[in-house]
Amino acid sequence: MKGSAIGIVETSSIAKGFEVADAVLKRADVQIVVNRTICPGKYMVLISGDVDAVNASIEAGVAVGAHTVVDHFIIPNIHPDVFPAISGVDHLPEIEALGVIEGFSVASVIEAADAAVKAATVQLITVHLAMAIGGKGFVTLTGDVASVQSAVDAGAAIIESKGLLVEKIVIPSPRPEIVQEFI
Repeated sequence: MKGSAIGIVETSSIAKGFEVADAVLKRADVQIVVNRTICPGKYMVLISGDVDAVNASIEAGVAVGAHTVVDHFIIPNIHPDVFPAISGVDHLPEIEALGVIEGFSVASVIEAADAAVKAATVQLITVHLAMAIGGKGFVTLTGDVASVQSAVDAGAAIIESKGLLVEKIVIPSPRPEIVQEFI
């Protein structure tokens, strides 16, 4: 990934999503990280680059997306653990406590993952983005109970401030059967 900043525009329209993707790429020197449809009939454009380029591109994307923009963000210094968690789990870490943060938008869940991992010493397990779950997203993480609680609270606060929080939970010593889906 080139640059330390990321940005996203999430739209309720697939057609507008294509137009937003074109606008962000034409506005500044940024790279597409994810550009696809997501459930339920939404579209997301996730980009990376240097801070000024990402800012300019996301601004252009939001302007083009207009009334179809569901959510958007710019994170100027993304935590390096976020992208592997978006890509999927290649091995399941030892689960001490399990934290889950669930939101109604992909953008808010990525922001929550970044805030959570910056707030406490935790390990991200996965960031699940809107596929086969009705357009919602969720982040899972592990660590000691106190750290997981701090991380979950920090991440959930981001989503809650947008009115998009579905739920947040912390399970101390979860049964291993409930995390088998992540493998």
